[in-house]
Amino acid sequence: MNHRVLQIVIVLVSVVLCGCAPSLEEKAGQLLMVGFRGESIDDASPVVRDIREFNLGGVILFDEDVALGEPRRNICSPEQLARLTSELQSVARVSLLIAIDQEGGRVNRLKPEAGFPATVSFQVLGEVDEETYTYQESRRLAEALKTAGINLNLAPVVDLAVNPDNFIFKKQRILSADPDAVRRHAAQFIQAHHDAGILCTLKHFPGHGSAAFDSHLGMADITDTWQPEELEPFRRLCAKTDAVMTAHVFQRSLDPDWPATLSEKMINGLLRNELGYDGVVISDDLGMEAIADQYGFDTALERALNAGVDVLLIANNTDYDPEIIPAAVQCLVHLVESGRVSEARIDEAYERVQRLKSRLK
Repeated sequence: MNHRVLQIVIVLVSVVLCGCAPSLEEKAGQLLMVGFRGESIDDASPVVRDIREFNLGGVILFDEDVALGEPRRNICSPEQLARLTSELQSVARVSLLIAIDQEGGRVNRLKPEAGFPATVSFQVLGEVDEETYTYQESRRLAEALKTAGINLNLAPVVDLAVNPDNFIFKKQRILSADPDAVRRHAAQFIQAHHDAGILCTLKHFPGHGSAAFDSHLGMADITDTWQPEELEPFRRLCAKTDAVMTAHVFQRSLDPDWPATLSEKMINGLLRNELGYDGVVISDDLGMEAIADQYGFDTALERALNAGVDVLLIANNTDYDPEIIPAAVQCLVHLVESGRVSEARIDEAYERVQRLKSRLK
């Protein structure tokens, strides 16, 4: 199916589902993924309003509420989580992307103490270095997601172990310094998820493994430490993955002015044109201090969209705002009406998101 035919199909599906072609506001809502509070929902829940009134495209689930300093946010047991995801999907006219960071090991939102299967880290998978073992452990992880009603895993991490002081490396999230080893095991991780009906996300483009600073706390500059081989896992796995997540890092030899999440040179230029990737690009959390403190909300949305990001992720956890989605939709509409973002760019992102959702089983 060529691209133009796919565009027509997506419009026709939208007409069938909504009774008319989607409005600018409805298309904008589909480009947003947000975190929310609650282990259950009802008609008074802000996320229910966001889905019904603003056509919210996706949600991200967390086990902990960072802003409140509480150990529970969306997840307390397998049975509860399956009910929550079912309730969320029942509210939506268009299937929701329900996402989670379930990498395994220390980045593990579905914890054994809550009744979920134990997992191993990507570092452990690299140390064992047996692809069959990686597939088996990844399939077990993916089956737990499927049972819970989660359809998008924001994993695997394909950063390289370039800097031993890197905060991702210290949390055992990186498999190896060898790009081929990372590629082989990430391919098994992705295949296991696909066999279970779960979508995957490569992260963090263009490579976060050489950073010496945690981008949750501010901007990481990797100009002097980044190596070209950090692109190899992305280059070789682009055709297998469902999405790619950007990193909040500066690589000034690639773009002297903007970090990767906001860089047209890195996303439209390097990732899409040079590496040939035409799938969904998801931003890392736009609420992280690396972006929020330096650029502000409106500029971040404008720059990310124009750079080539299709799904704007707002974890809404470090700082919680129940009105963030109405504000984001209003901002996106204003960006189009003011000419700062073209409606064609919104359409392109919307079509990629719908294409991704068509792959959900």
